[in-house]
Amino acid sequence: MKKLMIAALVAATAVGSYAKDAGFQLSLTPDIAIQDRDTNITGASLGVWNENPSSKFQWQLGFVNGSTGDSVGVKWFVFLPTIYNYAENFTGLSWGIVNYASGDFVGAQLGAVNIAGNLTGVQWGVANIATKVDGGFQWGLVNYAETTHNLFQLGLVNIMADNNWFSDFPNDLAKGFVIVNWSFGDK
Repeated sequence: MKKLMIAALVAATAVGSYAKDAGFQLSLTPDIAIQDRDTNITGASLGVWNENPSSKFQWQLGFVNGSTGDSVGVKWFVFLPTIYNYAENFTGLSWGIVNYASGDFVGAQLGAVNIAGNLTGVQWGVANIATKVDGGFQWGLVNYAETTHNLFQLGLVNIMADNNWFSDFPNDLAKGFVIVNWSFGDK
């Protein structure tokens, strides 16, 4: 009897976990949608405002696209950039007017304003901001990174707060420089 109860508990847990995954989401807002906002979407999300986690891959097509937790996918609106993309930790492509990742971002942010907590990848826009960069490229009018490791910046204003003024050249260029700035090597 005890083994039967354990098997039933394991089966119920597995079914409960599986029930939290869906291949498709259609939404007006995260609370007005065919799937609950906590449902892991492993396919496509279409809507005005999408917000779901995606542990495998999610293609988000909407005016506003959001991801919670550790998510993977592509965020954009058909053949136009999304108005606003946001995520906690995200791996993939965010193409929007404003792209924001509060935690780790691995991949490419393409938009007017790109903001990442921890960036590994590319930011391409008018203004690119990253708290920490561990391998990346920023291309825009204004590029800013607080803490850097292997970053190349190309733009009108390029700032790396943890660089020193020409003291570790050629590994680091400067705290701020026009056209290009870089930081390569360990800090």
